[in-house]
Amino acid sequence: MKRVVITGAGTINALGLNVPDTMVAMQNGVCGIGPLEFRDVDRLSIQIGGQVKNFEAEARHNRQQMSLYDRFTQFTLAAAKQAIDQSGLTFSGELSAKAGVVLGTAGGGVSTWDDNYRAVYEEGKNRVHPFVVPKLMNNAAAAHVSMEHNLKGPSFTVSTACASSNHAMAQAFAMVRSGMAPVMVTGGSESMLCFGGVKAWEGLRVMSRDACRPFSANRNGMVQGEGAGVFVFEDYDHARARGADILCEVIGFAMTSDASDIVMPSKAGAARAMKGALQDAQINGDQVGYINAHGTGTAANDKTECAAVADVFGAHADRLMISSTKSMHGHLIGGTGAVELLACIMALRDGVIAPTIGYQEPDPECALDVVPNVARDAKVTVALSNAFAFGGMNAVIALRKI
Repeated sequence: MKRVVITGAGTINALGLNVPDTMVAMQNGVCGIGPLEFRDVDRLSIQIGGQVKNFEAEARHNRQQMSLYDRFTQFTLAAAKQAIDQSGLTFSGELSAKAGVVLGTAGGGVSTWDDNYRAVYEEGKNRVHPFVVPKLMNNAAAAHVSMEHNLKGPSFTVSTACASSNHAMAQAFAMVRSGMAPVMVTGGSESMLCFGGVKAWEGLRVMSRDACRPFSANRNGMVQGEGAGVFVFEDYDHARARGADILCEVIGFAMTSDASDIVMPSKAGAARAMKGALQDAQINGDQVGYINAHGTGTAANDKTECAAVADVFGAHADRLMISSTKSMHGHLIGGTGAVELLACIMALRDGVIAPTIGYQEPDPECALDVVPNVARDAKVTVALSNAFAFGGMNAVIALRKI
């Protein structure tokens, strides 16, 4: 089995339009959640989100490209370019033939759906743009990344709600580890912050009107975000041979299904995923120093996740640092695990633990070290990234300092 490392990272999210700005914001506990700005927002009950501001798509793409790129694709292309540029790779010849891209998204082109439903049903138009289907399809971002960077190997999209990115990165990891591909571009993206996207989520009654406060006793729901996180996963020997700067090593993953309820999380399912990741990585629980929690800010998720951590890690759970960066950038749904992986890289590479901001009142059912409000300097050699999705789909990735 091959060792797998990360040699490039890119992001677009509410905290920053690149990785350095995002990490500085995480270190400073910046909140990227604020008033939403789009058509008909005044008709919504929920009017806040982790919206990407100052992203000028028209300056990045020509008119023909804009007709093909939904906002989630625009984010992905920008993040992928950052990651590949940082990696220093150029895809040609045999490398091009074998390298691929696996991305996660839950909604795909939600903004395109929203715009065209409005055009047909509200404005009474009888025709839509001929590229509506290729623009809104969930695999659009993966397709355009593969075309932009000459990636001719395995290329596809994973859609498992809030676990989409972690599932996608797990597949990329498995391909590189098995020797199927020397390099995979992977991560995820989402852009549901439009009228129809937010209105649909309002119906679930899980959204906060004012802030995301994971693990705090006075939390009152999740807050949506948008953006993308993209990484270059590479065979360790391949990376070393070309003198690449290695960000960290991916050492294990696990995926489980609760098989119990479409929306309520299961402690057993989450615990099996974390245990499985430890087993796959061939490490003990006491080697883990940090967990980037799924931590949505809903009572059901926060309590279930904390209980699962306590079950898996036993006495060591009290020595673990566990934080939710959703408190800063919002919940990117299918893209969330990818942006959150940046916090794990920051912990391993820079020794800085991102905080859980908005924490106000201790909750006895979440009695773990949630790194409240202020980032912390700490030496961490192993980190986990948790993602637990509607449908009972769980995906956990383990990473190690290198």
